[in-house]
Amino acid sequence: MEHNLHIYNTLTRKKELFQPLNPPFVGMYVCGPTVYGDPHLGHSRPAITFDLLFRYLKYLGYRVRYVRNITDVGHLEHDADEGEDKVAKRARLDQLEPMEVVQYYMNQFKEKLDMLNVLSPSIEPLASGHIIEQQAMVEQILANEYAYESNGSVYFDVEKYNKKFNYGKLSGRKIEDLIAQSRELNKQTDKRNPLDFAIWKKADPEHIMRWPSPWSDGFPGWHLECSVMSRKYLGEQFDIHGGGMDLLFPHHECEIAQTVVAQGKESVKYWMHNNMITLNGQKMGKSLGNAITLDQFFNGSHELLEKPFSPMTIRFFMLQAHYRSTLDFSNEALKAAEKGLDRLFEGMNNLEKLTPSGHSTFDPAIIQAEVMKAMDDDLNSPIAISKLFDGVRQINSAIAGNDYLTKEDIGKLKTFYNVFVTDILGLVNEKTDPAKTDLARNLVNLLLKMRVEARNNKDFKTADRIRDELIRLGVEVRDTKDGFEFKI
Repeated sequence: MEHNLHIYNTLTRKKELFQPLNPPFVGMYVCGPTVYGDPHLGHSRPAITFDLLFRYLKYLGYRVRYVRNITDVGHLEHDADEGEDKVAKRARLDQLEPMEVVQYYMNQFKEKLDMLNVLSPSIEPLASGHIIEQQAMVEQILANEYAYESNGSVYFDVEKYNKKFNYGKLSGRKIEDLIAQSRELNKQTDKRNPLDFAIWKKADPEHIMRWPSPWSDGFPGWHLECSVMSRKYLGEQFDIHGGGMDLLFPHHECEIAQTVVAQGKESVKYWMHNNMITLNGQKMGKSLGNAITLDQFFNGSHELLEKPFSPMTIRFFMLQAHYRSTLDFSNEALKAAEKGLDRLFEGMNNLEKLTPSGHSTFDPAIIQAEVMKAMDDDLNSPIAISKLFDGVRQINSAIAGNDYLTKEDIGKLKTFYNVFVTDILGLVNEKTDPAKTDLARNLVNLLLKMRVEARNNKDFKTADRIRDELIRLGVEVRDTKDGFEFKI
């Protein structure tokens, strides 16, 4: 296949010509979400980044098997209050089965990605569905003597691994510096070395999510699931492993180490990482308390938002920055994205209004070549979009009578813009679907706020009527502890 796609490989720290292991097949694995909490803006960036890659690879003619995992096992201590797994905590407090909690947040995540027009992956495996395979990998690592059991838990021996291999090669960290910076953490005194990480963890008595094993009733280490599920669905070696920059260390570093020990070789040819979304220069995330949920963006209910923003505005906002650059949230940036998206679709609509001429004053092939050149340069979507706007300016000039296009060239531009904007960038003109307009969403949001006010005034008849009428019109309404959610 003739193409010139270059992608930045985190492992080699340079752009490389993309050459799949077994063309035209491409294996791609992306670390998916940890299922707890309502999806926020930070969740959308890796989803949109690798959706763009998925779409572009398919456009180039590759057969892509895209695997995106769901972390649902009880090993979320890296992101938990007082060391208790959040899924288990929610299940205990609300008297639910843990998998009820998991299913609820999985549904929330998928619903929001659908609104952002993110394609479903080829396979979306759950960590809890692969416990046997994860235990088998623990046994492999133990048999190869790169792990040790301690009080029912099993830990990977990082220093021993580093003597033969290079722990830190992906992140560029040196083990000597890591040792100097590390300290013993609470509940981790069973480790020989603070750098060692759990590949099987003994469950505390109150821990709900647990499985029997040769070592203890417990659960697999967080890093293990990706090594296991990528190998199961993509083989011992595959093309692309993606995820957020926050996963580079320690998650992906540990993943490389345990995979090398278990199968004797590395598995990934190209490592790709998207950068973070920031708020006033600080990473946006639940753990920092500055996350804005996607629902809050869509209904404008967060105090930092001046107005609601549609899903396509959020997607376009993401695509206007290169995936490896940080992206700082602001109302001004979102409003600019909203206007830019309108201008792009207006230009596409103007193609329908053009009267063909006997000659063309500009060549659509040049616009297409410049857009594709940008995409081949490590998915440089902001440059590609700027080239699309160059074309829009020429289309608008033709509308004004200052430029001309033949019928054939008008057809070429229509085809290219429709394919690139819709199929590759994944942008949909929400204003062509009345059910998805900002006006419709704002009206539904207003009615639901009136319903909340009616309930607070104990006018339950009015509150119930508003809800019933919205449901009759096809609006899904769901009450939450913070207010409400809806889907048109």
